[in-house]
Amino acid sequence: MRENKYKLIIFDWDGTLVDSTARIVDSMQIAAFSVGMPRLTDYAIQQIIGLGLPEALKVLWPEISVAQSQSMQANYVANFSQHSNVRVDLFPQAHHIFEHLQYLGYVLAVATGKTRRGLDEMLDGMEVRDIFDITRCADETASKPDPQMLNEILTELKLKPEHALMVGDTSFDLDMAKAISMDSVGMTHGAHESEVLLASGAKALCQDLNELLDWIKQNG
Repeated sequence: MRENKYKLIIFDWDGTLVDSTARIVDSMQIAAFSVGMPRLTDYAIQQIIGLGLPEALKVLWPEISVAQSQSMQANYVANFSQHSNVRVDLFPQAHHIFEHLQYLGYVLAVATGKTRRGLDEMLDGMEVRDIFDITRCADETASKPDPQMLNEILTELKLKPEHALMVGDTSFDLDMAKAISMDSVGMTHGAHESEVLLASGAKALCQDLNELLDWIKQNG
């Protein structure tokens, strides 16, 4: 087997591995209406995907009170888990890329803005928990774009930034990688535009997971 440049591939979750952007937006719009917050455009909400939930609400509604934020967080979580009718699933070929990367010897991880409860529900529901050696969520460490969750993953696995590749669909994913000189690839099927991903230091842009796998096989 060849010697890989990277030992670890760290994936963002929403918008990178899971086609959940529309469900996140829908769940947030329902939550905003339920607690009487001003309605925002779907596009505005899409731009905060990747942040921890408290941080996202503060960006969207800067004047939100602590009580309003707590109520809206609970409402959003319930909407995403139970009340939104928007379908959510892994992007096509996700299982194929997991199997192929593991066959090639890569360790797989997740670094996400989701809560631990939210990620665990999806890992179990999609039956992919065993795919990842380690996961980090925004409510158990610092929210993106702070690189703390990446540093914690690297420390636990005893690896250096140059041994890992971050794969994400937002500037928050790529900015935290750039902060510790970790290479990154931007996925264009998620929340942020290609120009934003390139400005955050993406070494390459991929339109889907098959293209990502090809890039890693050639460059990683």
